[in-house]
Amino acid sequence: MRPQFFLYIGMLLFFSAVYLLGKLPLDLLFYTIELTAFLFFLYLLAQFYRYAKRYDMLQDIQQDNVELENYLPKSVDPADEWYHEKILALVSQLREKEQHFGEKNSEQLEYFTLWLHQIKTPIAAISLLMQSQPKQPLTKQVNQELLRLEDYTHMALNYLKIEESGTDLDFAEIELDGVIKKIIKKYSILFIYNHISLEYEEIQESILTDGKWLQILLEQILSNSLKYTVGGTIKIYMDPERSETLVIEDNGMGIRAEDLPRIFEKGYSGLNGRLHEKSTGLGLFLSQKIVNRLGHQLTIESVLGEGTKVFIHLARKELELFD
Repeated sequence: MRPQFFLYIGMLLFFSAVYLLGKLPLDLLFYTIELTAFLFFLYLLAQFYRYAKRYDMLQDIQQDNVELENYLPKSVDPADEWYHEKILALVSQLREKEQHFGEKNSEQLEYFTLWLHQIKTPIAAISLLMQSQPKQPLTKQVNQELLRLEDYTHMALNYLKIEESGTDLDFAEIELDGVIKKIIKKYSILFIYNHISLEYEEIQESILTDGKWLQILLEQILSNSLKYTVGGTIKIYMDPERSETLVIEDNGMGIRAEDLPRIFEKGYSGLNGRLHEKSTGLGLFLSQKIVNRLGHQLTIESVLGEGTKVFIHLARKELELFD
């Protein structure tokens, strides 16, 4: 609207100069200014109405499954008609590509999900074979690698589930001690094989959460601690200074200060993960997604060479059901 304002002011100055140089009555000048101001105000109202109508039209166009042809203004100008044809052609191509991409993505997702479910069968078979021959050489090492293989498989499945916006959540009062003991039992072979000691005392705490996803979250955190702690100690306890905050602490290799701001990014493994080839860059990303869904919070403090503390704030906050 700036050009119109400048044009209007320029016209007022021009007419004022004409009236003054021609020594015409000032009353006539004031009347002219009032009339032109009224007409300019009507013009501004008309422009605002057109702008509001176009804005509403653009809002409607942004909706899915809208027919763009019904919103393009009718014009007899051949140039405008040509632009309309080009726009519709581009929109048609875009819709075809989106449909093709959606179908391809759906096929890949179905295949990946099917493969993940199928790979669990040979893993279970190998596990049963190892249990039937517990005294065979390398049994402990194979069982350890089987556990990691199961973890990576479950991580991929859980990643697919958590990415679905319609993932069901079943909230109930959960005894925290029961969940933690179940996870410790699962990873007991890694504690023993890597000579890692555990400091844990029974926690008399119940929280409102989804038990299944809380267990997956704690498994991810404890699995990370076990990866980077060899011959050290892992502590699990409630923070004495912050209520409803579970702490998983290790004295492993720690995380560099420059890596800490990015540890929750998808695929980011940091220097430790790249050097030791142990990190997929999905564990903490998945953990952050889970706490967002559950309405909890996750923070990490770490010093390189000294260890890492993971704080899981179990107090309730507003749920983020859709990311």
